[in-house]
Amino acid sequence: MIRTTKRRDPERTRDTILRAAVSEFSGKGLGGARVDAIAKRADANKRMLYHYFGSKTQLFLAVLEHIYEEIRSKEEALHLEQLDPTAGMKRIIEFSFNYYIDHPHFIPLLNSENLHRARHLRRSKSVRELHSPLIAMIQDLLRRGARQGVFRDGVDPIQLYISIAGLGYFYFSNMHTLSTIFGADLSDPKRRHARRRHIVELVLAYLRP
Repeated sequence: MIRTTKRRDPERTRDTILRAAVSEFSGKGLGGARVDAIAKRADANKRMLYHYFGSKTQLFLAVLEHIYEEIRSKEEALHLEQLDPTAGMKRIIEFSFNYYIDHPHFIPLLNSENLHRARHLRRSKSVRELHSPLIAMIQDLLRRGARQGVFRDGVDPIQLYISIAGLGYFYFSNMHTLSTIFGADLSDPKRRHARRRHIVELVLAYLRP
């Protein structure tokens, strides 16, 4: 039992630091985040942080890889292959939209990395591979839908995914300015629900033969 606990401690410590870093980087960006603050959040010392991650920028990359691994694992758990094409497409659209609500750190972290022109993600050995299963799932829905006559032929799964993600991303990343411009609280659950329904209808209409 003692050996098992010792073996698990490093994993638990690393995970705690990683979760603390998610909060710090999403709140302040790479430039504003401080290693001292991350260590304090994780109840660890800086030496331990550098031991596990090497540097602040390497920790930031680990955070980016972590959030992509998290969303991809949740997408695979949707089991879209078990649903008919229309129901499966509706599920992935709603999941994408809801993910922004349930994981408010996701957009700020992506925004921060985009400011750096994906300089850190380009060093990742896993991020591109993580996207392959998702595109394959969407491709499967499109093929089955085309065979059944409910989707049109020739839809690019990558373009479709970018559109689905972008329709929700713009809403949440610009929520404050849009709310001010239109004089409406777009964070209100009823308005979020209406937006999600609109995106589902929009994408499914595009996919019809």
